[in-house]
Amino acid sequence: MAAYRYCEAVTALQARNFSYGIRLLPEPKRLGMSALYALARRVDDIGDGELSAERKTELLRQTRELLDEVRLGTVSEEDTDPIKVALADTARRFPLDLGGFDELIDGVEMDLKGVEYQTFEDLKVYCRCVAGSIGRLSLGIYGSENPKLGAEYADTLGLALQLTNILRDLREDALNGRVYLPTEDLVRFGCEQGFALDRPPVGADFTGLIAFEAERAQEAFADGLRLLPLLDRRSRACTAAMAGIYHRLLGRIAAEPESVLRGRVSLPGWEKAYVALSGLAGGRS
Repeated sequence: MAAYRYCEAVTALQARNFSYGIRLLPEPKRLGMSALYALARRVDDIGDGELSAERKTELLRQTRELLDEVRLGTVSEEDTDPIKVALADTARRFPLDLGGFDELIDGVEMDLKGVEYQTFEDLKVYCRCVAGSIGRLSLGIYGSENPKLGAEYADTLGLALQLTNILRDLREDALNGRVYLPTEDLVRFGCEQGFALDRPPVGADFTGLIAFEAERAQEAFADGLRLLPLLDRRSRACTAAMAGIYHRLLGRIAAEPESVLRGRVSLPGWEKAYVALSGLAGGRS
């Protein structure tokens, strides 16, 4: 249980939006989701940290070895890595497709290589790795009336969340030398010169670009939220809360596109809590 408490502490401290949803789950599922998040956070932190590319690659390799231990069932309860212990216990309790974590690592390795995405189809591969994978892992804990269809919807909902993240973090990523929006879209809207400034590129249709990408995200939300009826009430509330927070963020960005160049768009805590409670009450927020 101490291993799970560590994962819960990581989630409460670092999951600004995620934690609002998983609070709505019964304890066994809440603990399992905390274990999933804690390992996903570790992988993300490796990719976003200040270490050398070689050291990051080594740490990602070690994480793949951790996953192999979990698959083989060789993790001891006395292991000194609480995330590994919690994940191993979660994998015994729930039918997790641990390959989702391998996909997440694949996505982080794309970042380390500085991969750029020429088309939207290229970007969807990345989004599947870093977001859809977590949705499919979560489905193993939630359970679903139709696992195959549920996985498809979870993947699409992950795409919606990641597209929202990409829009929200547009300038922050640009300052870190990362570009996620498809090159063909940047060219179409005259934004090839990037987003390192706190104002739109000269002569660009920046508003048109954001509206175009926001509409894509909106379509993914509409399709992905078809997952909700396939879940039990508490799992549905958890998913609705997390999706609802990101959906509101998307609405803010679409209403004021240039806000993403001035800083990270976010919701106040009271509004996140409202969305979570709305999800518990049965709404989509």
